[in-house]
Amino acid sequence: MLAWGIAMFDRHAGSERAILVQLAFGKGEFDEDLEELRRLADTSGAATVGVITGRRQRPDPALYAGKGKVDEVAEQKQATDADLVIFNHALSGAQERNLETKLECRVIDRITLILDIFAQRARSAEGKLQVELAQLEHMSTRLVRGWTHLDRQRGGGVGARGPGETQLETDRQLLTKRVAVLKDKLKKVQTQRDTQRRARQRSGVVNIAIVGYTNAGKSSLFNKLTAAKAYAADQLFATVDTTLRKLFIPAAQPLVLSDTVGFVRDLPHELVAAFRATLTEAIEADVLLHVVDAANSAKETQISAVNTVLAEIGAGDIPQILVMNKIDAIEHAPHVLRHESGSISAVWVSARSGEGIDLLRAALAERFPLARSPLEIEWANTQISGNHEQNL
Repeated sequence: MLAWGIAMFDRHAGSERAILVQLAFGKGEFDEDLEELRRLADTSGAATVGVITGRRQRPDPALYAGKGKVDEVAEQKQATDADLVIFNHALSGAQERNLETKLECRVIDRITLILDIFAQRARSAEGKLQVELAQLEHMSTRLVRGWTHLDRQRGGGVGARGPGETQLETDRQLLTKRVAVLKDKLKKVQTQRDTQRRARQRSGVVNIAIVGYTNAGKSSLFNKLTAAKAYAADQLFATVDTTLRKLFIPAAQPLVLSDTVGFVRDLPHELVAAFRATLTEAIEADVLLHVVDAANSAKETQISAVNTVLAEIGAGDIPQILVMNKIDAIEHAPHVLRHESGSISAVWVSARSGEGIDLLRAALAERFPLARSPLEIEWANTQISGNHEQNL
């Protein structure tokens, strides 16, 4: 169930009844975005009871959707007894407050929805710290939201300040202190990770990070490659905690595989920043296994969304192998593709059935061949990068 709320609106005892709002601007389409919003709402625990779509040239400054569309949402809210409205867009604090006043129910945006899901799914102490930091930093941009004891003070000025202003300042100070504590704890986690990573590098261990759009099958692939038992389910953000395991391939150098948090379109910047310690596994990787749902019609958009986040965290230039997953759901899938240099650029697999996994293992062995000394490792890498004819 959604963890974010404001004081003036109560929740249902069970699942919240949500109306989804998806707008298209200019000539944009919204079918794929709307389906993703449905799945995000379902993942959060909200029950979708209505959907409102529309088209505008640009967002309305006050209400985002415009008065007529908001009236339509209000009518559907009354008809469905909804207690929550979810916009598949980033709303400003003022827009959320205006919409809540107009609709007389809670209104959240895409960012808050994603943060809530991460809060539910984080299991490790580190993951919980990262999510809380992201939530507090998001809250800091709209602190007046939900503080109903300040309503009478908002129109004030000189001579109109009172207990509400004092309370607001106290709240800001408490939030700032908590953010500082969380950042300090995460800095220590980062130091520990850096120490472990340097130790692996000194021992010649190759770091491979699995990245990809949420629900592309990253954790399933991780489990198939390492025989681990990381949680995997047909859900968005099934897990948000990073897991590392040794990956043994007889013909390859020592490998460590990390399963990172799934990406999504318009991943909140607060979340990217908070999870930087976790995503360092991707930043410092020798190669990225970019897992793609090959059966998804929006796969090109999802690949672009992942690459955008990778560029944002400084991992945009790390070599990738595209792992086109779920080939059991498509027809006539190729086996491998190669760059002009000869190195493998893509492998088609099914993490569920295991089809193609041997090809992926062979691709990693080809890229990181077993060698007995640093000189042999350098020579092997030189041979592979210059070999245009090698085939699996």
